Amino acid sequence: MLRVGLTGGLASGKSFVGRSLEEMGCLLIQADELGRQVIDQGGETYEAVVAAFGKEILDPGGAINRRRLAAIVFPDPQQLAKLNALVHPHVKIREKALAAEFGRLHPHGIAVTEAAILVETGSYKDYDRLIVAICSPEQQIQRAMERSGASREEVLNRLRRQMPLDDKVKYADFVIDTSGTKENTLAQTRNVYEALRRLNP
Repeated sequence: MLRVGLTGGLASGKSFVGRSLEEMGCLLIQADELGRQVIDQGGETYEAVVAAFGKEILDPGGAINRRRLAAIVFPDPQQLAKLNALVHPHVKIREKALAAEFGRLHPHGIAVTEAAILVETGSYKDYDRLIVAICSPEQQIQRAMERSGASREEVLNRLRRQMPLDDKVKYADFVIDTSGTKENTLAQTRNVYEALRRLNP
């Protein structure tokens, strides 16, 4: 089995690329989704996150309100690091279990993990190949504003805390430029998929 990392920046198109690879036959593991699962009520880190950040992050039903949590951690690198230290080890455990099960069933398959900070954490080294999805900073801003309803300033604050895409590209085995049409992005993604298939026939 080939293990592939897929990364980019905020609203750089990595989710579209990931879904496209999934439709082509890859296993898609979304680190964000696993992160949600481990902080859900009953999840591995729910109690630790509540203890670390206080009951004010909870909804009336006791679930962690992700927007409230984000408002605490994103402006403060130390708080974000604290959250990541609680969540990431359990995300990794879940990811490895999913990939291992897929590998047993599909020894020549391709497992793609989509995650925002593979380069920053150094975990890109855990993968056989790395794909980076890129577009222009202005496109990132516009897409993020449309998607989340955030203000331009909120989006800029998040982008300032991320490694620039130009720096991430230096680590990439494959770069997919999502700044054009969806058809163009899809064509690039298919080319990458075919290259990955040749690596793992």
